[in-house]
Amino acid sequence: MKIAFLVAPEGTEQIELTEPWQAVTETGDTPSLLSTESGRIQAFNHLDKADTFPVDQRVGEASVDDFGALVLPGGVANPDLLRTDERAVAFVRSFFEAGKPVAAICHAPWTLVEADVLSGRTLTSWPSLRTDIRNAGGIWVDERVRICANGPNTLITSRKPDDLTAFAAAFTEVFAKAPGR
Repeated sequence: MKIAFLVAPEGTEQIELTEPWQAVTETGDTPSLLSTESGRIQAFNHLDKADTFPVDQRVGEASVDDFGALVLPGGVANPDLLRTDERAVAFVRSFFEAGKPVAAICHAPWTLVEADVLSGRTLTSWPSLRTDIRNAGGIWVDERVRICANGPNTLITSRKPDDLTAFAAAFTEVFAKAPGR
């Protein structure tokens, strides 16, 4: 199954991209890096520039039909940039409309807030997003990983890089049971 990883051109927390990417690869699925611009994205280790990664496809040219699931890595700047791009927000929303699983870590739920897909859903995130999630109709909890199967798709969320092992285990298990496998 092909898994979309959606990130902004810069600001992605590198470990929140690379560890989930590796987890997807280890399951035999195929990760694909999407961004709002072509070329390469600039990842960060907190506030310091880290590595760059090649973009496989621009989000405006991608279709939810080509992917079985979506992963949204965090980093403060990454989701803040994504939520201002209408194509990125529409792409995220389309996974919920299609009933496909979505995984988001750390600050990534900001993009979910903008996509207006959190009403009635229980999720976790970096603690500073708590009020934004509640204002968007979501129920915020402080847990390493939260799996919410409210509605036709499943949302898997996690708080921070320290939770990556649990996050990867949870989302790969959910993705393995995704419809159309």
